[in-house]
Amino acid sequence: MTHAPRVHGSDGEADTGPEPGHDYRELVGGPLDGQLLDVTDWTADMLAGGAYLITPHSAYGPGGRADYAPDPGSPDGPFVWVGDVP
Repeated sequence: MTHAPRVHGSDGEADTGPEPGHDYRELVGGPLDGQLLDVTDWTADMLAGGAYLITPHSAYGPGGRADYAPDPGSPDGPFVWVGDVP
């Protein structure tokens, strides 16, 4: 049985998979590896800037953030982990 990737921020809800008509970026590396980030309403500038995502598993403990940036070689590809920030 295969499971759909978990969407970041779904907080353990029963249906945590991707939704049709939404645009996602896979998170690669770091504490959120393998999750999907919903970027449906993001502008080009927002996509280029990446994201600081709250995670309970950062080096700074619960409430810390994981820094993910777009892969420079793949503009529509994954967001790659850069490191943790407080």
